[in-house]
Amino acid sequence: MGTVAAPRPAPAPAEPPAEEFPLLRIVRNRRTWLLGGLLLVLLVAVREITHSTEITSSGTFGAALMLTIPILLAGLGGLFSERTGVVNVGLEGMMILGTWFGAWAGWKYGPWWGLVGGVLAGGLGGLLHAVACVTFGINQIVSGVAINILAGGVVRFLSVVAYSPATGGSAAQSPQVRGTIGGASLPFLSGGVLFGWHSPNPLAWLEARHWFLASDLGGLLRGLTSNVAWLTIIALALVPLTYWFLWKTPLGLRMRSAGEHPVAAESLGIRVYSMKYLGVAISGCLAGYAGAFLVLQTAGIYREGQTGGRGFIGLAAMISGNWRPGGVAAAAGLFGYADALQLRSDPAIHGLLLFVAIALGLAAAWLLARRRARAGTVAGLLAIGALSWFLTSTSVPSQFVFFTPHLTTLLVLSFASRRLRMPAADGKAYRRGQTQ
Repeated sequence: MGTVAAPRPAPAPAEPPAEEFPLLRIVRNRRTWLLGGLLLVLLVAVREITHSTEITSSGTFGAALMLTIPILLAGLGGLFSERTGVVNVGLEGMMILGTWFGAWAGWKYGPWWGLVGGVLAGGLGGLLHAVACVTFGINQIVSGVAINILAGGVVRFLSVVAYSPATGGSAAQSPQVRGTIGGASLPFLSGGVLFGWHSPNPLAWLEARHWFLASDLGGLLRGLTSNVAWLTIIALALVPLTYWFLWKTPLGLRMRSAGEHPVAAESLGIRVYSMKYLGVAISGCLAGYAGAFLVLQTAGIYREGQTGGRGFIGLAAMISGNWRPGGVAAAAGLFGYADALQLRSDPAIHGLLLFVAIALGLAAAWLLARRRARAGTVAGLLAIGALSWFLTSTSVPSQFVFFTPHLTTLLVLSFASRRLRMPAADGKAYRRGQTQ
């Protein structure tokens, strides 16, 4: 009589790999570091050729950081809204509300209360947009444009009511905000203060040596770590926090599911309306933060037209960044750097032409190597045009610098459209209980 072989035990399921912290993944992304290093070397080469030290000076990078923050906050605001499926072109109007209420609360109670006032005012604008689009099903683009128009009229009316010549304000501007929100420098690198002791400033020493690449890197680090405002530090911290919240928490997963497939999300018991309301409200709060930043950090006063279209630029940064926090930060940094160059001397602006020509040339070579003949040809022709302009001129209108990031956005949307992926249900009206 044969023996029956004992059944083999089933192999234990393989343990899933430990989830890596998002920042470590960014640090280990060789492509990101390679691209960043290539751009820095390109800037250094342009600085050497044009003899314009302001291209990579700490002052330029410091100004770029400050000018990046409002665009970054608006882009993050658009990210929260569109990840829940609601297009928010009303970011500009919510920023306008943030500037006025930030200035009014700052004038009355101090700068930190000004920040609170700006955030709350932007959040109310976001809730108005959510009521119109989510509850009543109004076209999202129409609602956003209406908020932009309404915000300009509301703040004009409030200025007439609240500010008189005796207060130092008028219908077009507010009185000066009381006090300022300070900042800090990083100790042992940028001369920061530690327990009352002024630490050394090796980055300033390194930048003053004018060594190739090393001094430029010192200028970059010094600009990003010297006299950085607390509002800037908080805004920068929101980038990894946004990634963690939307991609690593259950609530963030529910919000993103509302923007990808709301019908399936509802079938799983997710309150889709609540997720959309939350996303648009956070979007408005971030836009209000951006408006308050413009008042409290850059001007100390509210002026009519102060936002200057930064809400729309934030939307462009969000699209160029592929609806991801890191991409939004990179695109906003590009806009901020181009804006900062407008404040510099003409040689720095002229040198930007050479930078654009070389960057477009490299892009053309890469596209042609990947057999994308049409896009590569267009990039090559643009590179030749920029190089010809650089060689046949000695100065460039400053308006060109402001247009450069817009041109870059158009190129990104044209050349990388295959890689850009918006949320599947973004901009689509949704009614509770629908089946498809």
